[in-house]
Amino acid sequence: MQTHIQKGPHSQLLHQLRSSLLSLCSDSHLICIYNFFQVDRFLHKMRLNDEQLNDISARFQAEMKKGLSAESNAAAAVKMLPTHVRSTPDGTEKGQFLALDLGGSKFKVLQIKVREDQGIRKGGVEIEEKTYPIPNEVLNGRGTELFDHVSESLKDFMHEKNINPKKKHPLAFTFSFPCEQPTLDQGFLLEWTKDFSVRGLQGKDVVDSLRQAIKRTGGMDMEILAMVNDTVATMMTCGFDDKNCEVGVIIGSGTNACYMEQLNHVDLVEGDEGQMCVSTEWGALGDDGTLDDYITEFDREVDACSINPGKQIFEKMVSGMYLGELVRLVVLKMAKLGLLFDGRVTNALRTKGTITTAHVAAMEEYKNCLGHTREILESLNLSPSADDCIAVQHISTIVSFRSSNLVAAGLAAILTRIQKNRNTRELRITIGVDGTVYKTHPQYPKRLHKVVRRLLPECHVRFVLSESGSSKGAALVSAVAQRLASRKRQTLNSFKLSWEQLQLVKARMRAALQAGLKTDGPSEVKMLPSFVYRTPDGSEHGKYLALDLGGTNFRAMLVNFKKGLQQNTKLYHKIYKIPLEIMQGTGEELFDYLAQCVGDFLDYMGMKNTRLPAGFTFSFPCEQTALDTATLLSWTKGFKATNCEGHDVVDMLREAIKRRDEFDLDIVALVNDTVGTLMSCAYEDPQCQVALIAGTGSNVCYMEEVKNIENDADFSKMCINTEWGGLGDDGTLDDIMTSDDTEVDQNSINPGKQRFEKLTSGMYLGEIVRRVLLNLTIRGLLFKGYVSEALKTPGIFETKYLSQIESDRLALLQVRSILQHMGLEGTCVDIITVKEVCGAISRRAAQLCGAGMAAVVDKIRENRGLDRLNITVGVDGTLYKLHPHFSRILQETTRALAPQCDVTFLPSEEGSGKGAALIAALAKHMQ
Repeated sequence: MQTHIQKGPHSQLLHQLRSSLLSLCSDSHLICIYNFFQVDRFLHKMRLNDEQLNDISARFQAEMKKGLSAESNAAAAVKMLPTHVRSTPDGTEKGQFLALDLGGSKFKVLQIKVREDQGIRKGGVEIEEKTYPIPNEVLNGRGTELFDHVSESLKDFMHEKNINPKKKHPLAFTFSFPCEQPTLDQGFLLEWTKDFSVRGLQGKDVVDSLRQAIKRTGGMDMEILAMVNDTVATMMTCGFDDKNCEVGVIIGSGTNACYMEQLNHVDLVEGDEGQMCVSTEWGALGDDGTLDDYITEFDREVDACSINPGKQIFEKMVSGMYLGELVRLVVLKMAKLGLLFDGRVTNALRTKGTITTAHVAAMEEYKNCLGHTREILESLNLSPSADDCIAVQHISTIVSFRSSNLVAAGLAAILTRIQKNRNTRELRITIGVDGTVYKTHPQYPKRLHKVVRRLLPECHVRFVLSESGSSKGAALVSAVAQRLASRKRQTLNSFKLSWEQLQLVKARMRAALQAGLKTDGPSEVKMLPSFVYRTPDGSEHGKYLALDLGGTNFRAMLVNFKKGLQQNTKLYHKIYKIPLEIMQGTGEELFDYLAQCVGDFLDYMGMKNTRLPAGFTFSFPCEQTALDTATLLSWTKGFKATNCEGHDVVDMLREAIKRRDEFDLDIVALVNDTVGTLMSCAYEDPQCQVALIAGTGSNVCYMEEVKNIENDADFSKMCINTEWGGLGDDGTLDDIMTSDDTEVDQNSINPGKQRFEKLTSGMYLGEIVRRVLLNLTIRGLLFKGYVSEALKTPGIFETKYLSQIESDRLALLQVRSILQHMGLEGTCVDIITVKEVCGAISRRAAQLCGAGMAAVVDKIRENRGLDRLNITVGVDGTLYKLHPHFSRILQETTRALAPQCDVTFLPSEEGSGKGAALIAALAKHMQ
């Protein structure tokens, strides 16, 4: 008798089985072999050769690509969910953690100690655990009932293990169902699997549901650091001992795989550098029909009778939840056809679930497989012959072998993708594995390993069994999260301002404003009169020259106002860079340079022979005794020109113009940039009574009641230049200044001066960031402790980098390029930390400005005796205009701290130069 045997993954197994079966059935071996191959032909569709496995692998690769793309993810069956786990363990993890492992009809509560003391052995992890059953009424009840049960069990465990409930405990949460994770400690349930049907949780954040349950239970203080599924946790567990482990797979009641994917391929997460673990959720492969040509009638029946028909197709072909049922359905049909048990069918055989995956494993146990098979069939009230036992045992083999083959095809797809990502011909990698099927089935691991290696002969694949289960991995993820959280707390908490601190800053600013208005006492906030008594009313007209010196640029501007036609105002300007040697040379050199620039501009406009009225915007603290007289009190913003402080800067400019003897100007007004911004914005909005500069420097001016100023003017109001940057020069901000702030202050050209400005302005924010990054790196918390020469250079980190780094649209690769300019190479985690440092420092700056602004607008409201104030604030400055979040945080803080004021913020379109021209127009009108 000759029989054709199909070559492929089953051929060796068939040979072994034939030998063992012939020895068992020596007297009737022809009948045995006939039954053996009869089953083989009956289940031919379940027998997959290498060509078919490669085809399935290719289909899975296509589905993975679809799931990773933002454009196609919504329609993808395989969701490829980002987990926000960015690295496998590096061996430094330590700490004590509580852990919850929820993934089936039972769940575990565990206490896990990672490298906590020298007494811990076996991979540096010590675990105590207790298993808690979940009652059926809870499994089929509401989500609140499920998590209340989990929370109460956690409390019971803590009591049993004498764990102090008053201490804050980090908690790791293994939740083995498909979830969308925006962050490591959030997980929105997409759908239940594994016959779970708890109501009211789908689409909800299960971590938040757990937090709420813990709160309801009471008596526990938990910080949930990380939520992972069992697959990710398995990879982390195995990765603790094997750094090559970058893939995790579960083959148990359910099935899933995860792996470390290149971040630039994960569209659903910001960033393009480094890696992130992706949970493939491969159990859903085939939900869109991808595997229809490989699905048998038995698979369709299993699916139709499940609680989620049409879902988790691949899982139903592979996992322990369904393998026993597939065997039962095959046996039942063959019996009905008279191919088994002489056509006899019992009620037990007709009953769903009477053959389990554990039975399948027992029927393939090498030494006594037929004995186990007979016992199982007899328990179903059947009277099997030896031939029946052989046939049923072979059915189990084919069903379980198909499962391992499908898993092998899936793993081959993942390994192929990793290999392509790395652009390497050979790949050395470890796969962490867990799950009851893999652990308890006697033949499953060997079959799986062999087929994977045969499909990918160029890959050196090692399989590692997870000894400690997924809970250890969840604790390791939490240990990494805790380490990073600790790093963030150390660096960022000192820059966080509480509500009470912001109220204190507001109160201190208010007191300083009041003190500055009095001449009989010192005040760090100078409250300088500007001698501008009103804002524009639209009647201004004519041509005016405006000169603007406020930073490293000098701007000359010609403004032509047309009476009553604000929108038709014409403006021409030219910008001149001021060299550092001029900024820090002599006063005569500086003003000669300014006069040279004015002459060039008048040449450019063809107006050198025209004597124009001019307004001079001079953005440094000055004491004015008239609109066109201003004595410089002190330089700021990096200027240090000699023989200027204590001198009238208007006279110095006039003298420089005389020395050139090329043109003449009528300088009728000097204002700082803040006052100029107020005039410019008030020209557009009559409600504008306050102006803020949030750029290189920081300052505010506002219209104060003349009765509150020691001044004999016949006007009701005067614009006051607060010079609020000096707040804190007397030590009133010492309680919120960090050591990094102090270092920046001490290394500035004016130590101890302009402290509020040094916390809030663009001149200094970048330098604060640099100092923080330098100190973190020195402590080994960034860039692997490598301190580049650039990082040690003051001023190298420009404030514009904060705006770029915090831009929501800026990918991490571009952030990396910014850091590379400073000789810094960092991991993805390093780059994220840099981004968070920038965010903390700029947020504090915006909140401090908001607290100061709240003090100003509340003072105006009280000046006017109003219960509620409607007011507009004109704003200028690169920090306000270019930083992606500064303006929003400033506005939110102002409104929160001054709730009786309705404040509108109006950005200045033309800057302070136009305002200087307007003040010149007002001055000429008054003359």
